[in-house]
Amino acid sequence: MNGYSALAEAYDRLNVDVDYKKWADFLEKCFEKHMGKKPELVLDLGCGTGSMTLELARRGYDMTGLDISPDMLSRAYGRAAGEGVTGVLFLEGDMCDFELYGTMGAIVCCLDGVNHITDSEELARCFGLVHNYLDPDGLFIFDVNTPYKFKNVYADNDYVLEEDGAVCVWQNRLSDGGETCDFRLTVFERGSDGRYSRRDGVVSERCYGKEELFGMLLNAGLEVVGFYGNTEMSAPDESTERWHIVAAARK
Repeated sequence: MNGYSALAEAYDRLNVDVDYKKWADFLEKCFEKHMGKKPELVLDLGCGTGSMTLELARRGYDMTGLDISPDMLSRAYGRAAGEGVTGVLFLEGDMCDFELYGTMGAIVCCLDGVNHITDSEELARCFGLVHNYLDPDGLFIFDVNTPYKFKNVYADNDYVLEEDGAVCVWQNRLSDGGETCDFRLTVFERGSDGRYSRRDGVVSERCYGKEELFGMLLNAGLEVVGFYGNTEMSAPDESTERWHIVAAARK
């Protein structure tokens, strides 16, 4: 089983500390600062179980969510129905090889989705598709885990995450060069009968440097207009664990 399937059922409970409302506030500040207007159509690239997709839909955006994992999308569909959020289009697709029905005013990719693209040529294709499917001067807003986080937080550390009937044993294995990190996941989830089921999988992330990312974006026709160290729009420093990058499509 791949890591995304292993995580799908327990993903939301294990990420309960992520403040999607605050993150969506940041996205809207970026729209205002770097576009001067509210985009109508927004794509959530690598949407997972749909947390950000649904949050933005509730704020009036016409949302499309795209993810490669059918298990994650199944959860997203169920959440949309359960929360009464209508009009969201969910698509199964690869971030590096997808098709849309038209262009978007903005494309967002949250929670280090870009790091999950571990081949630089595939990431270049992803950026090229983002440019193709953005309106002129439309925004691409994404975040990545930084080299500092790979070296000092991920490294070869092991973690145990526990939240309301779900336990995830998370074992990190950083490559010798520090370029990639494999996360070996074992998820235990308690069912309605009180018994636990087990799922195992592996997810990998690649570390990208600032200059590498900026150069790839520029080659794709995307100009970096914002570079932040958190959702408060503070400048990054040497110990920043997550970069937030805003790029505009130049056509």
